[in-house]
Amino acid sequence: MPPTPNAGALMGPPPRLVLDAVQESAKAARDFAREYVAFHGPTIGGDLLDDVLLVMSEIVTNAIRYGTEPGDSLLVALDHGPDLVRIEVHDTRRASLRFKPESVERQRGRGMFIVDDRTTWGVLDRPFGKIVWAEVKAS
Repeated sequence: MPPTPNAGALMGPPPRLVLDAVQESAKAARDFAREYVAFHGPTIGGDLLDDVLLVMSEIVTNAIRYGTEPGDSLLVALDHGPDLVRIEVHDTRRASLRFKPESVERQRGRGMFIVDDRTTWGVLDRPFGKIVWAEVKAS
């Protein structure tokens, strides 16, 4: 029996995306997360989209700035349950995450404070790098 046309479309967006470690990839990761949440929205409780996009952006931006070297790539993975979306960002360095002291002069450095406030998160070691994961729960 021949495959049904557009049969793959029923499965929705893939749960993983490989991105170049460049600043433009933060937007690509947000677009990927937006498509994933829009497709799976009926099975995810609550209005999670804004928090998922914000957390995705912060973790991917950190991975690009501090978890990769020029020419590297990173892997973004999404999963979900009835009341949460899990975000994973796999990068190529084992450097630990550090919270920087708040500063009115610095225009960046608050990302992990935002992630910490809105999610349950952690870091896992992997061969040749780490995984930063965060779970955004429905309110």
